[in-house]
Amino acid sequence: MLAPLALHADEVKSAPPPAAKTGVSMSDIRQFTAVFDLVKQAYVDPVDDKTMMQNAIRGMLTGLDPHSEYLDSTGMQALNEDTSGSYDGLGIEVVTLNGALRVVAPIDDTPAARAGIKPGDIIVRIDGTAITADNANQAVDLLRGKAGTKVKLSILHEDASAPEDYTLTREAIRVASVRVRELEPGYVYIRVVQFQEDTGNELRSKLGKLLAKEHPLRGAVLDLRSNPGGLLTSAVEISDDFLDSGVIVTTRGRLKQSDLSFNATPGDLLDGAPLVVLVDNGTASAAEIVTGALKDNHRAVVIGRRTFGKGSVQTVLPIDDTHAVKLTTARYYTPNGTSIQAAGITPDIELANLKLSVRDAAPSVIRGERDLPGHLKGELEGEKNSERDGASDGLLDDYALNQALIVLKGMALRQAPAGAPAKN
Repeated sequence: MLAPLALHADEVKSAPPPAAKTGVSMSDIRQFTAVFDLVKQAYVDPVDDKTMMQNAIRGMLTGLDPHSEYLDSTGMQALNEDTSGSYDGLGIEVVTLNGALRVVAPIDDTPAARAGIKPGDIIVRIDGTAITADNANQAVDLLRGKAGTKVKLSILHEDASAPEDYTLTREAIRVASVRVRELEPGYVYIRVVQFQEDTGNELRSKLGKLLAKEHPLRGAVLDLRSNPGGLLTSAVEISDDFLDSGVIVTTRGRLKQSDLSFNATPGDLLDGAPLVVLVDNGTASAAEIVTGALKDNHRAVVIGRRTFGKGSVQTVLPIDDTHAVKLTTARYYTPNGTSIQAAGITPDIELANLKLSVRDAAPSVIRGERDLPGHLKGELEGEKNSERDGASDGLLDDYALNQALIVLKGMALRQAPAGAPAKN
């Protein structure tokens, strides 16, 4: 299930939507009743009334858009697990699109990510059951299950002519939503996997510990690739952490309470140091809100591939203690007033989906004195050179991150490091 850009249920309980002013015509009621009776009488297997009514509700919501859905107790539990970051499954975020089950993004360090499943892949079968328009929504539940159990997926990769089979073992997924490390002295890497309830606190804690080191901060890379989104409130919180002022996002819908505007407050965790945001076609929903806020406020340079394009907000509207409706109630707009629905965000610098690798043979060209046979040994010759030797942690096989660091260094040359004394 695509991570919902959802308001908490208790925020909408006090403000339920008004009753519809227009009633259903008697002709529509008679048609529904006629179909209901025909299924009861003629369907190949008997179907109880409760199942038929729940299927009717699901069908009504599925016909609206890919993100509105009916939540029973199992669905509500799954939603709570998504926002808390703890559940048993494969670590794969999917969305039903035109009757197909399409991968939005695998979550880092989960069975799905380790198997090599990518954004844009299509799940053709689950345990031998073909995914169709009729069962795509229910098939999502088959991806989850008790830790230690196996599930077989048939995956059709982008540009592939035939699906490939994977047998994955479900795990207890404990998603740490933020990872922070130093790429090189003064250059920080921030990876946000998903926008959960505690993502803001996690970012401030981990980044604060790293910035307490002796190196002055020269810049940071915020990696939102394959981030399927999450909570609107967390997206606003993370955006505010890097902005001193300006609009973060606005939402507009038919209900008055859907018209919201969020603004940044003073205080930038990076103290104005240059920022690069990495995105790809798995960057969706809340991750696009952060990208749009930082791009439109000219706080960051966005690098990568066009984002997913989910520009809608879902609100969980409770029906009773065990049932709810997750309904699309608003569109969101970036600070420039742009709706990215179905269009995505175009990066400032677009990159192809490439990968770096080490050459099998040594370079034949002479790039410096130390490449000359019999050269005079230098005092610092034995020191590791990250540019030549690929010493920067995690950079060697990550083309986009390499490019982000190059751009970041260029930006850093234009200003003094954060925390460094100004030159008069």
